Amino acid sequence: MKPLGLFTKKPLTKDSYLSFITSYKSIMFKIAYGYLSSEADALEAVDEAVYLGYAKLKQLKDPDALKSWVTRILINECHRILRDRKKEIPAEHLPEIEAVETETSMTVKSAVENLPEELKEIIILRYFADYSVRDTAVFLDLPQGTVATRSRKALELLKEDLISMEGGLRHESL
Repeated sequence: MKPLGLFTKKPLTKDSYLSFITSYKSIMFKIAYGYLSSEADALEAVDEAVYLGYAKLKQLKDPDALKSWVTRILINECHRILRDRKKEIPAEHLPEIEAVETETSMTVKSAVENLPEELKEIIILRYFADYSVRDTAVFLDLPQGTVATRSRKALELLKEDLISMEGGLRHESL
């Protein structure tokens, strides 16, 4: 007797994985850049996450969960890179490199960096990668209410930090 196929899902093919990655890579870069604040490190994290996802594709039990699965791999890779950075030579021992970024983006980046880790994750996913509260909750394995509350708290902390950094009115519209 043949199985009816009701409870089995087809594994992803190489082509469907590559097609998904092609459409999702810009969002992956935004997530990685939000965590790492370095274009080179973000590209490295995305590359490694794509490779690891492909190498372990057979371990994915539910093809419908591909997006959250790859995002989790990417976040883990960002955390690995951050751990490795702590082992690197301190910046004061390196020659200075001119920054190409605007003052505003540096200010916002600095304010996001000052957030506690659990709030920073939510801001990165919600506002750098444009994820909904529901999607963010799924990726971080948190209730939606917790994500919404942390998001509001993080925005309030960012607003206070930016107002104090800029001396007042410039960022009050947050």
